[in-house]
Amino acid sequence: MIRDDIKAALVAAMKGGDKSATGTIRLIQSAIKNRDIELRTSSAPADDDQVVTEVLQKMIKQRRESVDLYRKGNREELAATEEAEIAVIERFLPKQLDEAEATAAVQALITELGASSMKDMGRVMAAVKERYPTSIEPARASAQVRAALA
Repeated sequence: MIRDDIKAALVAAMKGGDKSATGTIRLIQSAIKNRDIELRTSSAPADDDQVVTEVLQKMIKQRRESVDLYRKGNREELAATEEAEIAVIERFLPKQLDEAEATAAVQALITELGASSMKDMGRVMAAVKERYPTSIEPARASAQVRAALA
């Protein structure tokens, strides 16, 4: 389980004296804890690794947006800090499909669903999230679906 990997990495980072990794892993644990609290009220329990993966993907997306803003504001040192956090977070994500595999998977779903226009994007994205919840990053899948249906 991803949670166990995160806990083990925290212990290793603390023992190794890696303050930046320790801080980032603590942020990850905090975000996961917040997500657990949000899910307490939901009716259906979700797959634990899928929940953790969603949290990690959201954290990476936030940091990438921050990197862009810092670069636009000529704050390279802050952008470097965010990129270091992204590297730590990505260690815990399950293996992602590479660009060619993801494109092939999206094309197969579009063909299977008979999607032909942008009106079908919601159906295709729902299928992507259902079949590849941890293998394809939603933002990347969205861009590929949009390009294929355009």
